[in-house]
Amino acid sequence: MADTDFDYDLFVIGGGSGGVRAARVAAGEHGAKVALAEEDRYGGTCVIRGCVPKKLMVFASGYSDVVDEAKCFGWDLKQGPFDWHDFRYRLMKELDRLEQVYRKLLANSGVETFDQRARLRDAHTVELADGTTKTAKHILVATGGHPVRPDLPNADLGIVSDDIFHLEKLPKSLLIIGGGYIACEFACIMRGLGVEVTQYYRGAQILRGFDEEARGLVAESMRDSGIDLHTGTNIVEMSLASEREEGGQPTGSDATMGASAQQAADLRESAEGAKAGQSGPIWVKSTNGGEKVFDMVLFATGRDPSTHDMGLEDIGVKLGRRGEIEVDEYSQTAVPSVYAIGDVTDRVNLTPVAIREGMAFAETVFGGNPTPVDHELIPSAIFTQPEMGTVGLSEEDARDREPVEIYCTSFKPMQTAFAGKADRVLMKLVVSKETRVVLGCHIVAPHAGELIQMAGIAVKAKLTKEQFDATCAVHPTMSEELVTMRKPTRTA
Repeated sequence: MADTDFDYDLFVIGGGSGGVRAARVAAGEHGAKVALAEEDRYGGTCVIRGCVPKKLMVFASGYSDVVDEAKCFGWDLKQGPFDWHDFRYRLMKELDRLEQVYRKLLANSGVETFDQRARLRDAHTVELADGTTKTAKHILVATGGHPVRPDLPNADLGIVSDDIFHLEKLPKSLLIIGGGYIACEFACIMRGLGVEVTQYYRGAQILRGFDEEARGLVAESMRDSGIDLHTGTNIVEMSLASEREEGGQPTGSDATMGASAQQAADLRESAEGAKAGQSGPIWVKSTNGGEKVFDMVLFATGRDPSTHDMGLEDIGVKLGRRGEIEVDEYSQTAVPSVYAIGDVTDRVNLTPVAIREGMAFAETVFGGNPTPVDHELIPSAIFTQPEMGTVGLSEEDARDREPVEIYCTSFKPMQTAFAGKADRVLMKLVVSKETRVVLGCHIVAPHAGELIQMAGIAVKAKLTKEQFDATCAVHPTMSEELVTMRKPTRTA
């Protein structure tokens, strides 16, 4: 039963995976009276504009090589054009279905929902967009994050990751700005769907923070697939190409990374539409002095927590430099009645982590069992082509902490080698010299996300290299290398 002084025991702001799980557990398992407000679509970033639609696009892009590879195995298949409109229709239909699943899960748990924006008035009061207020003994903020554009003139001409699922048609050419996992995943996706992809990243190597050897192989594979990847490069200027044409500033020739004659004609033809507020081809100048015209520019330059205009600081909730809500190990803010979970806290921005934080919150507040969130040894995957799976310490981080042995192998897997392809995979273990515990595992291979889930169990359990070795190999598989590497490749 709800505290008689409040409308609810718990009011959740945000209908993503973390907020929905917390609401369901509090109401369904602990009998709390719970309400939830969501201003957009239920399912949040993961279901609506992140993990799920992106992974379906990964699947779609993976079929581009099937015909050629199948021929090597005796099949005569016909290559057809990719139908973006048909795929997008099916994609949106699936997202609609999943949103309804989330709504039903909340309703079946007895959670009252409000389809509107909510902000905090005080430590126990939430104000909805229609002006009504609701009180709750506890408030949980689970508003997630949002993609950001760089501070650059005309940056609004580019799209962000939220937009890519709603394109009316695929561009012929795409420039992606950024080198994180979102940038790299979409570079591989769009290349697989037939788009000419160029990628600029200001750093020396993509996927900063991940194992150096693993990310190096991913970068090599991306270039081999036809992605024009430029590291140490950033965008310094952009505008509608049609405006430069009208202004008498030619975009240059192919030799200077400029527009072709046909592109120039297309630009002039699109000028009227561009003036009406519709974007057209975009001229870009990079830090290396190159100039080029692209059909579209995608900014994948990071995400910020969604805390703007929520009244958080007005009631005493502390925010970090990027707007993230500061919380303790129990997800509690500086205001005792207010908690926060998921990407809005900018701890570990992964959907399964937000879900676990939501469950820990419910167990702490409504289960009477204070449960800190465990953020150690979380496996994750990057859905590039090939995928990267990782858990634990990279070689670089591990050797900064203690002496380690590195067990690593890179080879052509059976399937692609038989088809005459140059694709390579990587299997890597980082092992403590002193304790023999496997500190990290890194895989670059098809289906690495599936493989790292199993390896993550072993690393989380702090198994030793000898326990890996004592496990019989499954042959013939790529992953058998994880239990058959007997001699270290190097020590550090």
